[in-house]
Amino acid sequence: MFRIGGIGNAKDIIMQATEAIPGPVIPERPQLKVLGAISLSHFLNDTTQSLILSIYPLFKTNFSLNFLQIGLITLTYQATASLLQPFIGLYTDKHPKPYSLPIGMGFTLCGLLLMSVANTYHFLLLAAAMVGTGSSVFHPESSRVARMASGGSYGFAQSLFQVGGNMGSSAGPLLGMALVMPYGQGSLAWFALVPLLAITVLFRIGTWSKMRLRRPAARAGVQAPVSAFPRSVVTRTLVVLLLLIFSKYFYLASINSYFIFYLQHKFGLSTQSGQLHLFLFLFAVALGTIIGGPVGDRVGRKLVIWVSILGVSPFTLLLPYVNLFWTSVLIFVIGLILASAFSAIVVFAQELLPGRVGTVAGLFFGLSFGMGGVGAAVLGKLADSYGIDFVYTVCSFLPLIGLLTVFLPDLRPLDKARAR
Repeated sequence: MFRIGGIGNAKDIIMQATEAIPGPVIPERPQLKVLGAISLSHFLNDTTQSLILSIYPLFKTNFSLNFLQIGLITLTYQATASLLQPFIGLYTDKHPKPYSLPIGMGFTLCGLLLMSVANTYHFLLLAAAMVGTGSSVFHPESSRVARMASGGSYGFAQSLFQVGGNMGSSAGPLLGMALVMPYGQGSLAWFALVPLLAITVLFRIGTWSKMRLRRPAARAGVQAPVSAFPRSVVTRTLVVLLLLIFSKYFYLASINSYFIFYLQHKFGLSTQSGQLHLFLFLFAVALGTIIGGPVGDRVGRKLVIWVSILGVSPFTLLLPYVNLFWTSVLIFVIGLILASAFSAIVVFAQELLPGRVGTVAGLFFGLSFGMGGVGAAVLGKLADSYGIDFVYTVCSFLPLIGLLTVFLPDLRPLDKARAR
């Protein structure tokens, strides 16, 4: 358990943080094999999810859907993921369940198979809910594994874990364009091999995690018992971080769910060309993610959050008014800058609430899914009512919420104390 006590000045913060840290129990180096395996699993998990997003035009035709109904598919998937994740994280903080990882991936497998044979819109929603349930189990426990294997390089470990998911998100549209769109909905069944491979990898990760958790020193290295900040600072900081997540993922929802339709409407592109542009954006997201974590370890996570959220606003404000060439350039820049924040935000919150690795991961991953789902539904309604161009004009102002970063505390004295 952790306690939150009042701190009068920076010196007291450093002293309390130093006393709270156990001896040299954290490994000197990150365990790259474990981090690579959990990143691969994240890649396989998010490949499946982004594949589904990329074939929305196929569902739109097969089931005669409007934009709102497409948004509800995303909302169903992401609502199940977001609502369950914090509770799963809270439970596994007290009772770690290493083998929950392959079980969660089993839900994703079943959802994908059901989606391949769904013949009504309601079955499509049920399949999306099953995939969301799999994600709700996967993310809190896998984030804990990444931190356990970090060797103290928390930003690097979180970025490496997260970049697997981002690379999967960028691979999904390519697979959808090459294999699903030409052969139809039934070809989704072949992608059952992806979660099956993930289940195999996650079972081995579960075995490593179980052995690791048997070592008291290892658990102490993951869960420091004391928060060095007053309750009011913790509460204010969490609210600000959650608002930053809202701005980031509401904007991402406009890209993930509707960017292909935007390109078709404004520039007359084909679905395949639109998927290539979506891949360009998602690849930039993956690149930004792997950069953001290590940079946060070196220069401070607050600075990374500043640059990532607020720094992307000039480019989002320009996007609705440029031609196709500059749209391609801006969408890459937006993905690169915006993505660097998430790892920094998650690790920032985990440092703020030591001993709550799963809870923090569940809360922030869950909120990111939830905001994506709500955003997809709300933006779908706006697109039906006012047009797809209006959606991108409204969303271009969301990154200005990054101004709230000024209210975040400075964790650098705490980081230096832990380094000592």
